[in-house]
Amino acid sequence: MATPTLESELDLDAVFAALGHPARRAIVTRLGRGDATVSELAEPFEMTLPGVSKHLVVLERAGIITRARVGRSRQCSLQAPVLESAEAWLTSRREFWSGSLDSFATFIENDE
Repeated sequence: MATPTLESELDLDAVFAALGHPARRAIVTRLGRGDATVSELAEPFEMTLPGVSKHLVVLERAGIITRARVGRSRQCSLQAPVLESAEAWLTSRREFWSGSLDSFATFIENDE
């Protein structure tokens, strides 16, 4: 299976949309510590297993996680390269804005 990466702005939109919900961010944080079953991921939430599964579908469609059947349960795994690609995009924007704001500050200081 190929390693997932962000290949288009649509993928980037899906990643940020998926991370836009606190329950999904908590799931991603938990999977950062290691693989987990759907039941294990559902434990800290006051929602039904189908409710948690809906969140997992969103994360899976964005490429952030994968789910595989292991025996009678579904094992979820984090796909770190997708998050690393999103982080790289954010970093590039931060560098641009940092440079732009520094230039603007210098302009203002010299104008006074």
